[in-house]
Amino acid sequence: MTFPKFWAQSDIDWSVKLDNSEKESRVVLSVKMVSQHQSKDSGSKKNEGKELKMVAPQDKSSKKMKFASSSAETEPTSQTTISDDSKTGRGMSTMPRAVKRKLQKLRPIVEYNKRGKGIGQAHSEMQSYIGVLARSRVPLVDKKWSEIPKDIKEQIWEAVDMAFVVGQGGKNSVLSSAAKKWKDFKSTLTRHYILPYTNDKEKLSQPPETYKFIEKAQWDAFVASRLSKDFESVHSQHAQIREKLEYNHQLSRKGYAGLEDELEETMPGVEIDRSTLWKRARQDKHGNIPDPKVAEKAKIIDELQKQVSEGKVSVYGSNDVLTMALGPEHPGRVRAVGSGISPRQYFNLPKPQRVSFDDRLKDSLRVLLQEETKKMEAKAREEALRMEARTKQLVEAEREHFLRRRKKNTAKNGKHQEDEEKEEEKKEEEKEEEKEKEDEEKHDDKVIEVGDYLNVEAPSSLKTLCRYVETTLMPEEKILQFTIDKEMFGRERDAFLLPEDITQFASMEEIGATVVAVYMRYLHDVLKKANMTSMVGFIDPATVSANSGTIADRSRLVAGRLQKTDGEQIFMMPYNPGLVSLTGFCFYDFQ
Repeated sequence: MTFPKFWAQSDIDWSVKLDNSEKESRVVLSVKMVSQHQSKDSGSKKNEGKELKMVAPQDKSSKKMKFASSSAETEPTSQTTISDDSKTGRGMSTMPRAVKRKLQKLRPIVEYNKRGKGIGQAHSEMQSYIGVLARSRVPLVDKKWSEIPKDIKEQIWEAVDMAFVVGQGGKNSVLSSAAKKWKDFKSTLTRHYILPYTNDKEKLSQPPETYKFIEKAQWDAFVASRLSKDFESVHSQHAQIREKLEYNHQLSRKGYAGLEDELEETMPGVEIDRSTLWKRARQDKHGNIPDPKVAEKAKIIDELQKQVSEGKVSVYGSNDVLTMALGPEHPGRVRAVGSGISPRQYFNLPKPQRVSFDDRLKDSLRVLLQEETKKMEAKAREEALRMEARTKQLVEAEREHFLRRRKKNTAKNGKHQEDEEKEEEKKEEEKEEEKEKEDEEKHDDKVIEVGDYLNVEAPSSLKTLCRYVETTLMPEEKILQFTIDKEMFGRERDAFLLPEDITQFASMEEIGATVVAVYMRYLHDVLKKANMTSMVGFIDPATVSANSGTIADRSRLVAGRLQKTDGEQIFMMPYNPGLVSLTGFCFYDFQ
């Protein structure tokens, strides 16, 4: 059996027990300590040898973690279990559970709350693992985190990423946590193992027994830096700042995010605000507040919360209960929510946004189309009202005519009455025939023959096209064929333009769906040159014409076209209410 390369390069004490049987060999590994001498990431993906099939570890926590496992090739004849050595006291954490799961290629999924702060057992274990890496991988030097080599930071990130599913953008938060834990580690060494023994050189001659992995040369240099006069001055300044803190919390490692997660489970349906978190963070395990100053502020918070619930006091924005009790917030931070959360994020303050040229152009086009649509809708409503009034007039005239006829029928009898009725009906029919004839003559006056388009005021290019139709297409009975790309209507198709379509268009006649489709294709080409096709979409006129099935069929076709978009386009489609012979456009904003 071959072990991965990094096992041979560490100071880990491996106790291997082989139990040969016919079908399986069981290996029991005991992890004692992670060494700082690992030259490469213990969770490197380039491990040599075959991966071992492992038994899943037992989770002792009441909360179950979610895992993401990778499909690694395993030996079916071998299983591996890793057992932790029993240890007394808190001691130094080595996170054997994380090592176990890395070998099994099981990665706990780190969960986050609504503000992007990590919560849950997986997050707690990840933070402990980051602490192990920060202590063992980063040299113990008197430098700032920014001066640490990038390859060391990259090793820490890769190790965490192989052990946990951190999520998008998690690298910065992991390295920030590593920086803080490295700084806290140096502070712990200074406060517990150096400053109390400034007069005992023998105690300071060797690294602490708990942290044997620290090299003696690094320890000696670190002790010398902490006993210098420069550090004494810095330490004194920080001690004075620390003394000014009035309201100390007792959150330990879980932080405000972990506390909020606990309260949401124990207090379901109750809104957890900052004031509740601030107060609970300063209680001991029995629910008491030992600090008198904090207890006084807690009473004020309770009273304000009661007044808010009764409607006597109103809260808005950053002026909430905690601000009323403790005073205004300091710029750039928010109390009782943890680090890394700005006032703008927590209180949902408006953020000034820079609008690009494309966005401004899109907004302008949307406003223009909305105004045009309103005009068309107003015109359609006006025409509908006019038709309604005309219909009422016709109904009233018919009613009066009926009453007159009834009156005459009552006054006259016999054959004379019948003759009069016939004569009157004949006159009515003659009047209707004359009216229809006049309408036809008026309509005929407006029709322009095929050869009369030269008399119409039109661009020279349109007249040239009409001459081509008259001299070439009509004599040879040809048609014009266009290919419409898939990106325009959602499907590729051919359009055929007849000579009559062109002459009707030139003569300002009512045009068909094919002419509208060709016009849309030209408009699409213009938008394509301007890189604006992502802003404007088109709906095929053939799918919404009266010949395309029922209204329900046309509605389904339009809905299907809109569903194939990204939701940011303005759509154009032919619109004809049936009252006018012009073709207009209305738009659909799928958003």
